[in-house]
Amino acid sequence: MWELYDALIERIPDDIIVDDIVVGGEMTYVEANGGIGFAGYRDYIQRAPMMTGNRIGKPLKEVAGCVKSWNLLEASIGHSAINAWYNHPDTARRAGIEVAEKKRVEERLKDPFIKSQNLVKGKKVCVVGHFPFLEKLIAPVCDMSIVEWDPQEGDYPYSACEYLLPECDYAFLTCAAVGDKSMPRLLELSENAEMVTIVGPGTPLSSVFFDYGVSDLSGFVATDVALAKRILAGAESRRIFGAGMKVQYLRPGI
Repeated sequence: MWELYDALIERIPDDIIVDDIVVGGEMTYVEANGGIGFAGYRDYIQRAPMMTGNRIGKPLKEVAGCVKSWNLLEASIGHSAINAWYNHPDTARRAGIEVAEKKRVEERLKDPFIKSQNLVKGKKVCVVGHFPFLEKLIAPVCDMSIVEWDPQEGDYPYSACEYLLPECDYAFLTCAAVGDKSMPRLLELSENAEMVTIVGPGTPLSSVFFDYGVSDLSGFVATDVALAKRILAGAESRRIFGAGMKVQYLRPGI
């Protein structure tokens, strides 16, 4: 089950050093190589961290290994370290992802639910994670089920993934599943879907996921590192999307 994580970590260069780590109210961030990676975390800390001492100054690759921790806050730091490499503007551009040099108006067609409205018409759709505006964007045109770790009214509990994902035509999976370690199982359960999309600003923009049946990585690249750090640390009350741009990374041939 660790193959996905090992592959993500292995492709990070050995010589990049962590410059800063911050745990915010809802997300962590890791700064390295002039860029920043971040990820949300589930606020359950049942086990001791696997890495002790100061992580700043450590190789990014070593800190990325924390994603395998069962201390979910530490796992978020590892997830952020992974994103500090893959979601760096330079790395993303080398992968063929369109990243503008300067901030521009957010492109709504990069939103995974807006761009999928026609594709999912009449289809059975399972969304893992209660994303904003689902009821308006795609629920009216498809048979939609929402699975949530902390269910809202009308949502299914997380265990329903075992039953709903194998029967769906389209699967949208929250990037938070990377840190909580449910991602490998979600991908297994979604193997019969026509399209699998990983969604959220903490989505690692890595082609590794294409080897596991993912069709589309709908993520985010922070192009204004200073602003992103202030937002994530809680110094500015703004959405993180103002510090960069939403991007899509499609599996070749789609």
